[in-house]
Amino acid sequence: MSAHPRTLFDKVWDAHEVLRREDGASLLWVDRHLVHEGSHHAFAKLAERGLPVAEPALTIGVVDHYAPTRNRDRIGDPDIARMIRTLEENTARHGIRCFGMRDPRQGIVHVMGPEQGLTLPGLLINCGDSHTSTHGAFGALAFGIGATEVAHVLATQTIWQKRPKTMRITVTGQLGPSVTAKDLALSWIAELGADGARGHAIEYAGPVVRALSMEGRMTLCNLSIEGGARCGMIATDDVTFAYIEGRPYAPTGAVWDAAVTDWRALTTDEGAVFDREVTLDGAAIAPTVTWGTSPEEALPITASLPDPAKLQGGRADQARAAMDYMGLTPGQRIEGTPVDQVFIGSCTNGRIEDLRMAAAVLAGRKSRVPGLVSPGSALIKAQAEQEGLDRIFTEAGLDWVAAGCSMCVGMNGDLVAPGKRCASSTNRNFKGRQGRGARTHLMSPAMVAAAAVTGTLTDVRPLLEGRM
Repeated sequence: MSAHPRTLFDKVWDAHEVLRREDGASLLWVDRHLVHEGSHHAFAKLAERGLPVAEPALTIGVVDHYAPTRNRDRIGDPDIARMIRTLEENTARHGIRCFGMRDPRQGIVHVMGPEQGLTLPGLLINCGDSHTSTHGAFGALAFGIGATEVAHVLATQTIWQKRPKTMRITVTGQLGPSVTAKDLALSWIAELGADGARGHAIEYAGPVVRALSMEGRMTLCNLSIEGGARCGMIATDDVTFAYIEGRPYAPTGAVWDAAVTDWRALTTDEGAVFDREVTLDGAAIAPTVTWGTSPEEALPITASLPDPAKLQGGRADQARAAMDYMGLTPGQRIEGTPVDQVFIGSCTNGRIEDLRMAAAVLAGRKSRVPGLVSPGSALIKAQAEQEGLDRIFTEAGLDWVAAGCSMCVGMNGDLVAPGKRCASSTNRNFKGRQGRGARTHLMSPAMVAAAAVTGTLTDVRPLLEGRM
């Protein structure tokens, strides 16, 4: 046990380090390995070498990226059908549990994992998906890995990694009405830049973070990667334990009691030193929307676009290119920009809390544009339907569809047409993310609902007054 004060990251990293090479790289034990349709390359590498999966019980398969949100009983695209079939065959061959297309628990991997109690404090979690950082909301060390690394984890249940630096983002005060974790995340990325946390593991701290629900904490950690971080983490507390208790794969009885005792230590020690400290004022954060082709190109909804001529160096060229692609002009107010369609969903904002807030905006109102609402999992879909949220969405004129990554990444056929503008609750807005030529504005689900009601990028706060 270290005599020196340690950060939360240090504690979890140290607990998983098997050995360290002379070049500083560490071999880490992996507690949970999440695989999806895109993991077929890694399974093929194992097959080429005749290797088994080292720890099938610690690997979980999920159909999400290519999962159709409509007509699941007759998948029209043969390539999508093949991708899904390949995952289900690979997991069955190696004795890996798989939440496949016909499983009533199917969902986006970063939604389904926590929902099932597979995500637990203190674990090291890997997945071939950059938004694996979501699971850090539980005091876990979670980060995305590449195809070669996926094969290594399958074969050995370990991964080589260089230890990142540490960074703490402390958010003081409290968030204003209708301001969410999504707004907080986009705000810090806009302030620090898309590379602002490069090479660092972030710990989020302070009263604003402690006041977030687990859904909000997952949103915040999910977007860490968009600011260049290797991962995002939040210390455990009673909010964490209350979310986990009673979930299907969570510990029970005496094991639960012992686990909670251990998990309470997953906090940063007083006096622990971070490589970098950043402090933000929660009260200064407003509903935020992206205007460009990077998450760092974001502004409060009440602001105007920057003048590229006043920006320095490459940022000026980047801003000009982004505005040209997005069909916007310098100095233009972002509020009032017309949108063509809306999307609510994704591993960032497809949870029940997100759907409730969007429904609060849409209740009794009509959408002026078409749109899609895709819950993060089949269980969330069922819960939303029990609460009547689906009727609010459909009566407003939006399509209520099945769970999956859907229009976030556009791999399943849910796309934004070229040149069309989409208000989206997703995590990435680079060129072509939602379809070739698509123009994506990132924002909270409530802000997406506001855009639906008005047909433009709109401040949600007046629309939610008296409704929450």
